[in-house]
Amino acid sequence: MIDCAQLRQSVWQANRSLPESGLVKWAQGNASGRDPETNLVAIKPSGVQLDRLQVEQIVIVDLDGNIVDGDMKPSIDTASHLHVYRHRDDVNGIVHTHSPHATSFAVRGEPIGVYTTTAAALFGGEIPISGFATIGEEAIGREIVAKIGESSAILMRNHGVFTIGATPNEALKYAIYVEEEAEIIDLALQKGPLKELDSELVAEARRMYLHDYGQ
Repeated sequence: MIDCAQLRQSVWQANRSLPESGLVKWAQGNASGRDPETNLVAIKPSGVQLDRLQVEQIVIVDLDGNIVDGDMKPSIDTASHLHVYRHRDDVNGIVHTHSPHATSFAVRGEPIGVYTTTAAALFGGEIPISGFATIGEEAIGREIVAKIGESSAILMRNHGVFTIGATPNEALKYAIYVEEEAEIIDLALQKGPLKELDSELVAEARRMYLHDYGQ
């Protein structure tokens, strides 16, 4: 049996962080991660309350959706996560949330524009909106691959938020910042119309983040 302990632990931590960060309630949302060496994927089990989720309940599947290790049924979004992993070699973590401010944009069918330097650095442009996709099969995954572009986040029409990253923790980081940006915009709009950042400023903030920020 392949040792999946580290993968399972990182995905468990990301899932437990979703309600702690105010991004979901009860059993909503999910996080997954892929081991790039084995292509095995760890994902939350379906319908389990996240603040009670145990690390051993995380399900391990292959890229075809076959259960490799685990006693529970994987998330209903598993097929969509796997579709993204099969089509994006650079993605090894996916997070799905129903965070309220960002989801309000998804319900309105509106992308989230770039109004702060933080959003410019992290996303490099607007957070796009998908078309409507049915839950439970690959449709959401197909929309993500087709519409997310160079962004690390996408709003799923009338549904919620999906973010991608090199690790589950990176995808979680993007999910947290998507919600923060949406909340800031909601608050600012109460004071009047807004103007998005100039494209040159966005490009410079993105360049700084990719090449200069961090250790």
